[in-house]
Formats: sequence, structure tokens, C-alpha cells
Amino acid sequence: MTANLTAPDLSDPTETISDAALLALSRRRPERFGEIYDRYVSEIHAYLGRRLDRQAADDLTAEVFLAAFRKRETFDPERGEVRPWLYGIATNLISSHRRTETRRLAALQRSATAHDGGAERSHEERVVTRIDAASAQGRLAAELRALPDGDRDVLLLSALGELSHEEVAKALDIPYGTVASRLWRVRRKLRAALGGINPLLGGSDG
Repeated sequence: MTANLTAPDLSDPTETISDAALLALSRRRPERFGEIYDRYVSEIHAYLGRRLDRQAADDLTAEVFLAAFRKRETFDPERGEVRPWLYGIATNLISSHRRTETRRLAALQRSATAHDGGAERSHEERVVTRIDAASAQGRLAAELRALPDGDRDVLLLSALGELSHEEVAKALDIPYGTVASRLWRVRRKLRAALGGINPLLGGSDG
């Protein structure tokens, strides 16, 4: 007896299909691109919001998916998944908003410094803990501001986007080995600057 093997019906809106197949389908049925949007809009917006401000995140999220829609004809499913492709578009758009990102990091640094300097040291231990966290945040923001753009992109795609090394490589179109070496170098630098603790990476990135 032979097994009944049938391909998924890509025209069936109730059929769960892969991102790549869905993107391919959207070339002849543009309305299906809305499903790609629904799958990833929340995490792309969150990633942009952590790197920029809320207003910029709102604007750029729309731009990410508009760019993806326009470029869907050129997406090569052999190159990788849709998710890192979207993060790559988002990161490219961030490059035109570097001033917004550096202003945000500078504001975080100033806020942490003011919090640290103006707090009373006689408060309860929980307050002291909060001061310490704010101080670490300020130092982290300063270190992130000082990173080259490429290093910062690799680090934040990994830490904020939670992309794997392979996904970061696909998102930025750079070799896997470059991702690994940049992350190793940047994490080592941050650990040294923060006294062995990196709140962005949970303090244990190997």
C-alpha cells in the first residue's frame, strides 16, 4: 500500500504554510502578505522600539513591511528564512536613524547618572539595588554608543532580536564567522567595562 502524500494547498487560507511559501504565494496573491505581517509585526516593532524611540519604531515598522512587500519578488527561499530577512531590512532602516539611536543611548546614560547621583544612600537595600542597576545601565548605554555601527547591529540583533548566529549572518549578509568574532569581541569588552556583569546579555553569554 502506498502512502497518500499530498502537497499543502497554498491557495487555502486556512492552511498553515511556511513563511517562504507564503511569501512566494503573495507574489500572485498580494493580500496573503498580510499573514507575514501578522506573524512578525509585534517582534519587529519591539526590536525597533528597544533600539530607537516609540515614534521612530511606529514609523519604521511600517517601512519595514512596505519594503518587504516591494522586495518579495526578489526573496530567495534558498538564502534563508523570512524572519532574519525582515530583521535585516529593519537594521538597514535603523542605519538611517543612527542619530535617534545615539540620542536614546545618551538619554539613558544621563538618566542613570542623575538617578545615581541624586539618590540617598541611606535608603533600604532594594533602593540601593535599583541604584546599582541604573548605574550599570548608564555604563552599558555609554559602551553601546561607543561601538562601531556594525558591532552594535550584530550585538543587538542577538541580544534584543534573539537571533541565532546564523540568523544574524543572514540578516546582515555577512559570514557566520564574522558574527561569531564580533560577538565574542563586543561581549568581552562589555563584561570588562561592567565589572564582569552584562545586564543586556544576562551576565552569562559564554
